[in-house]
Amino acid sequence: MQNVARARSQRRRATALWAVGMFLVVSYGNTAAAAAFPLKSKRVLFLGDSITHAGGYIAWIETQCRLQGMDPLPDFINVGLSSETCTGLSEPDHPFPRPDIHERLDRALQQVQPDVVVACYGMNDGIYYPFSEGRFRAYQQGIGRLIEKGHDAGAKLVLMTPPPFDAVPLRQQKGKLKPAGEEKYAWFAIYEHYDREVISRYARWILEQKDRVAMVVDLHSPLTRHLVEQRKLDPRYTLAPDGVHPNPLGQRIIGETLLRAWGVAEIKEPGAKLSSIMQRRMELLHDAWLTSVGHKRPGVKKGLPMEAARKQAASLLEQALPLIAERLD
Repeated sequence: MQNVARARSQRRRATALWAVGMFLVVSYGNTAAAAAFPLKSKRVLFLGDSITHAGGYIAWIETQCRLQGMDPLPDFINVGLSSETCTGLSEPDHPFPRPDIHERLDRALQQVQPDVVVACYGMNDGIYYPFSEGRFRAYQQGIGRLIEKGHDAGAKLVLMTPPPFDAVPLRQQKGKLKPAGEEKYAWFAIYEHYDREVISRYARWILEQKDRVAMVVDLHSPLTRHLVEQRKLDPRYTLAPDGVHPNPLGQRIIGETLLRAWGVAEIKEPGAKLSSIMQRRMELLHDAWLTSVGHKRPGVKKGLPMEAARKQAASLLEQALPLIAERLD
């Protein structure tokens, strides 16, 4: 999964506006008392591919928690990595072997020592091919290993379904979608029914793991419903212009879906300036943590040493706190 830097730039410039019919309203109450266990922990570790690497939904979660006046607040630690899988599989034409979370999972758990691990895998794990029982078993085994390692580290697990793959924005781009029966597929030439036949199936299986983990959260259904509703007005509407990576609004919907599952049903609008500061802060710490944990993906920006990153993050938080205070009761 590519173009994380471009997505970050677009996210900074964009102000995500809710479309008519969205299900959230502005609130001014403190919801900390109703918060579920992830928001009562000390450290929440986020794992995933480039959707998590981008960090928009995690920055949104922290921003909302601060706007709700939650105290104490967990330390939200993002080590999502672009192109990553939980299977170790790669399509033949990928420019490098896709990174595998299991190569770095032990280091991440040891360094972060999380109370809660939130994981979102699946988009890359089908390697953009038609459904295969072998790849599906590899996905099940990869998630199973992640669950086991998380529990061994003393953490509670929250599994998120992969969000939907959206073929609509790719239909007018030659070669971006391929029908069944092709010899090869790739992230730049995706099986046209990848969502219906692969991602949807992976998502349903994740929901079936509710007895193995502390919580499962369905991202696929609310994002799909949103697309269906908006396409009644505009058939070309999308949350992922490349079919894979959510735009700022898509990241926001993911964040608010998690927040509702965690007992925060309503939101406060942060405004563009506060959102930008909190996003930059999340990216700064993400890059530092990712570098500290280590990985095998080429082409990833090196983060600052943790001490320097924390110092800069504290400075950004100082800029954010007056804007937060303006919106508190």
